[in-house]
Amino acid sequence: MSSDTPKTEDPVQPESSGAETAQEASTSAPRGPRPRPRPESIPEGILTVEDHLEAILRGIGPLAPYDQPLVESLGLPLHEDFVANADLPRFDNSAMDGYALRAEDVTGATESDPVTLPVVGEVHAGSGKPFAISAGTAVKIMTGAAMPRGADTVVPFEQTDRGNARVAIRKAPSPGAAVRRKGEDVRSGEVVVPAGTVIGPREVALMASLGSARVQARPRPRVVVISTGAELREPGAHLDHDSIHDGNSYMIAAAVRAAGGIAYRVGAVSDDPRTFRRLLGEQLVRADLVVTSGGISEGEKDVVKETLSALGTVDFPKVAMQPGRPQGFGRVMDEQTPIITLPGNPVSAYVSFEVFVLPAIRRLMGLVPYRRPMVHAVLAADVSSPPGRRQYVRGVFEVTHKGAKVTPVGGSGSHLLGSLVESNALIIVGEDETALNLGDTVRTLVLDRSF
Repeated sequence: MSSDTPKTEDPVQPESSGAETAQEASTSAPRGPRPRPRPESIPEGILTVEDHLEAILRGIGPLAPYDQPLVESLGLPLHEDFVANADLPRFDNSAMDGYALRAEDVTGATESDPVTLPVVGEVHAGSGKPFAISAGTAVKIMTGAAMPRGADTVVPFEQTDRGNARVAIRKAPSPGAAVRRKGEDVRSGEVVVPAGTVIGPREVALMASLGSARVQARPRPRVVVISTGAELREPGAHLDHDSIHDGNSYMIAAAVRAAGGIAYRVGAVSDDPRTFRRLLGEQLVRADLVVTSGGISEGEKDVVKETLSALGTVDFPKVAMQPGRPQGFGRVMDEQTPIITLPGNPVSAYVSFEVFVLPAIRRLMGLVPYRRPMVHAVLAADVSSPPGRRQYVRGVFEVTHKGAKVTPVGGSGSHLLGSLVESNALIIVGEDETALNLGDTVRTLVLDRSF
């Protein structure tokens, strides 16, 4: 699939730093770019999180839109204004089961002195037969049925004796009562779903009601997920004394799906460069993005770094963050497919996905904001952090009657997957901060929160 990268926009929206509440932050619009001074504690040659994210977002662009089945477009942004090609309702129709008639024919009708009219027919929704009445008559009509020509009002069954040949009207209606007028909801030619709207069930209902089975939207990115490591085995497979099950490719594939992408999980690849390069080349035919985990550190068996460095189109910077210091991004082979390489430790891989891959997927889909909104919460325990790195501390976020609070959980080890599962948030400790104290208001990334 092709991409059409905008030339002028600043892809990186700054993280939320105002006094937003937990409720407000999830719906706030992305702010315009503002200067981001480099923290003094970061050594030269090390990228900030924003530096690396900007390189990724500038290196890819939204996928080209095309006509897609309406239901398949759920969760995707509409590419162009959707203009109504008809009125809704398309014709005057009854809002209730009752009798269609002329209001002037039953003026003065009461419970004690009803007005009786002959019933000259019955109209059902979808009958396909036009109907007309003359003055002084009524027709039995069902909800949704087209109003007969000559009738201007519907009297519900409850205000009649429900007669078949003749009907007694026991309450005088207002002219036009219980009638849905043509075009009272939507007018032909009106923009009913603006471009950029994320398509949800309500938008699907409206567009389908206007006769559209397909809609112009950017597609879901196809993301190939690869784990590397000779020690990795598929879940359920026999383990040797020094082998482990591959959780990373499952985790990343699930995260891709949760972000709205299409995940192709390749699974684990050995540390042989030729095997990795061959498999990578085979997978590019179905990839808008490749995400790998493992093999990008400083070891002798770091197959991803060794193989892709030889291509000369992928950079492997160190990023001032913890966990997740080693990172990589570039384009590979003739297809020039973007690739994001993540560390192999599970917590590092997950945090890196949240910080770098999730925004990339949303950019490919044409969704904004790219990054999950930050919220402010009160810290429920002290936190320490080394200088020169932005630390992402696992935490439990909750909103109580006293407001939003977040409690650190687990240790700082990037292999501690159990504490990652316990958490539902990441506490952000700035590069120049070495300690946050109980009661401080801290920036918090609430995981799984809707954009």
